[in-house]
Parts: sequence; C-alpha cells; structure tokens
Amino acid sequence: MTTATEREVLRDALGLLRDREQVAERLLESSAKHSFDPDKELDWVAPVEDGKWFWPPELVSLYDTPLWRKMSEDQRMDLARHEAASLASLGIWFEIILMQLLVRHIYDKSVTSNHVRYALTEIADECRHSMMFARMIEKGGAPSYPVPRMYHNLARVLKTVSTTPGSFAATLLGEEILDYMQRLTFPDERVQTLVRGVTRIHVVEEARHVRYAREELRRQMVTAPRWEQHFTRLSCGEAARVFSTCFINPQVYTNTGLDRREAVTQVKASGHRAEVMQSGAKRLTDFLDDIGVLRGAGRRLWVSSGLLAKQGGRRRAGGARTAER
Repeated sequence: MTTATEREVLRDALGLLRDREQVAERLLESSAKHSFDPDKELDWVAPVEDGKWFWPPELVSLYDTPLWRKMSEDQRMDLARHEAASLASLGIWFEIILMQLLVRHIYDKSVTSNHVRYALTEIADECRHSMMFARMIEKGGAPSYPVPRMYHNLARVLKTVSTTPGSFAATLLGEEILDYMQRLTFPDERVQTLVRGVTRIHVVEEARHVRYAREELRRQMVTAPRWEQHFTRLSCGEAARVFSTCFINPQVYTNTGLDRREAVTQVKASGHRAEVMQSGAKRLTDFLDDIGVLRGAGRRLWVSSGLLAKQGGRRRAGGARTAER
C-alpha cells in the first residue's frame, strides 16, 4: 500500500483517491434523483399473495440439503418466510449500529461540508430502511428475530471503541452481502411483490451507501497509523465471524417445526450454502484484499467465518489483487 504525504495525491493499490467533497456532491445529486418513501412507494394493504415466496428458495439456508429434500413445498415456503424476517431483523440491527457510527464519524467535521451533508442524508435513508424492514416483518406474519444477547451487547462495545476505518469496514460487511441477495430477489417473479419492492428500494439506495463507505475506507487505510490499520484488519475479521454466526437465527427452524440441531448441522455441511455466502461476500473480499485489509490474523478470521475460501483471491506480483472494475 502506498501512503502519500500530501492530501491531494493520496493513492492506494486501486489508484488515486477521489476528492472527498466531489464524491459526496455526486452522491447528494443521486440521492435527490433516486430516493424513495417506502410508505408511499409500496402497497402495504395488498394481501399476501398465495403461492409466492418471501425469499428465493435458492437463498434459503437449507436449500439442497437432505432435510430440504424431505420437506413439503409448504414447509419450504414457510421457512423462507421466517428467514426473510430473520434477515430483515439482522438488517435493522446493522443499520442502527451504522447510524451511530456515522454520527460518530461526522461529530468533529465541518457541518457545512458535502461529506457531512451526505452522511446525514444516508442516516435518513437508514431510518426509512429500518422502518420498512420492520413493516415487512409484520406484514409477513413471522416474528422478529433479534441477534443473540451476547452479540447484541458486543455491538455496544464496537460502537464505543471502533476506529473510523473499522467502522466503514463493518458498514460494508453489513451492506454488501445482503445487497448481493437482494439483487437476486427483486427481479424474481416467484417472490412476493411487496418483498421485491422492499429489496428494490434497498438496493438502489444502498448503492450510494456502499460507494461512500468504500471511498472513505480507502482514504482511512492510506492515512491511518500502522496500529490502526492492524486493528482494522482484526476487528473486520471478527465482525465477519459474528456476522456469519448471526446471519440466520436458528430459532427459525424451531418455529417451522424442524429439528433445530439437525438443521444447523446440515446448513454448516451444505456446499450450496457455503457457495452462496462466499459469492455474496466476494465483491467485498476482493475490494478489502485490494486495499490491504485481508492480511494476517484478520484474513484467518474471514476464512473461519466461512465468507472467504481458504485459497480465495487472485494475486498479482507484489501481493496486490487484480481489481474488479
């Protein structure tokens, strides 16, 4: 990684970094053109559609396992409904954490800057998303699925001690894997119209959030002191481990009449599930590898999370990855 001493020529393995204010200005322009009010955009009073899924079957955790093959179509669709509620609950948890991290990030920055103005715009987006996900859970008739108490409290520590690059790395972890799944969901005509609408709104608005976080993480990894770079690698790896652990609440199996222990065992052994999770994370892990986050113990934590294959990554001379454009 190359560290520049002059602000205007910051560079990393991906090239020159864009001016922070110009990036924010473009994101603000996009927000003005492509933002949505879910209460008005979506038909919340329409009845649930018979015979349609709440989540694509290929993205359900038990898909293509021995247990899945024994389940009736109604059982499979019921599990998909509960898993959609579990993922929406996870999304709300992440977005509440993200909003607090963004507030911390801008606390000491110029309130008239485009950078701060966009952060506040993103916080407003996340408020709407959290309410939208909660409303979708209620509409589907499944319960909400909070993360285990240990991880709920661990997030309190994260929000207190997280460094700025660690905050943006965690932000991308929470956004990009769910974004991958939602991009497969909103065009899928087998899925409930409401769920497709929810995922479409989220994908469009999250694209801006990802751009903001990526640009800022690149900047932070170039300018942060060495100790902070090391800490970011470790904290990002631990966040990946927690994220994969909390991704689907095992209570969904109990609530759909399945043997919880057997279901969890089969999900862990599922090659299809591993491929889905690693495919969902690949765009992110490629990027993190490019900018020097996936190194050392942090990389090993990513592998242990199941989100990164043990031999994942194409490398060119000098250890940098070939960037995907």
